[in-house]
Amino acid sequence: MAKVQQSHLFKSFFYVLLRKNLLKIDLTMNNNQISIVFKSFFVILVLVFSGSLNAQQKYIIDNSNHFWDKVQFGGGLGVGIGSGYTDISVMPSAIYNVNEIVAVGVGLQFGYLSSKSYYNSFVYGGSLVGLVNPIPEIQLSAELEQVRVNTDYNATNYRPSYSDNYWNTALYLGAGYRTGSVTIGARYDVLYNPDKSLYGSDFMPFVRVYF
Repeated sequence: MAKVQQSHLFKSFFYVLLRKNLLKIDLTMNNNQISIVFKSFFVILVLVFSGSLNAQQKYIIDNSNHFWDKVQFGGGLGVGIGSGYTDISVMPSAIYNVNEIVAVGVGLQFGYLSSKSYYNSFVYGGSLVGLVNPIPEIQLSAELEQVRVNTDYNATNYRPSYSDNYWNTALYLGAGYRTGSVTIGARYDVLYNPDKSLYGSDFMPFVRVYF
């Protein structure tokens, strides 16, 4: 009877040890599996990130080529000569055609105005341009212009010579008829200030050309 009990105790002890070892083996396998899973997941992330980066670089290159296909250069040139009056302006600009209807762009402006025996004025600045073509023949425009005006007034019998330098802001809303690369129309300065504006009127015609 005592031998049977000893044998039973020995078997029970061996069974407990075996279960512990099996548990350790199982845990070790689970840890290895978890490690493999994490390593695999990390490799997948690296591959996905690398592929995404290459795709983004390719998209940027393709998009860059596509971007320049939608860019047009042009602007306007103005020359006005009268009795004792000269007005010369050069206004280069570039626009990006977002689609067939909308275009946005930037521009520069350089000008010289002179009135004999009265003043000489130099103008330079920039502008933001927005164009909308609801139909191919009609073009609506909005131009926000900021220019520096440096004017030297000649002396008269009533006052000495002096200089007047300032910044002038204008917001032109316009409409024109478009045919090919040329648009002919008129625009109105909603911020017109007769004391600072470059022009004698808030309403003026324009010719706009883009290639």
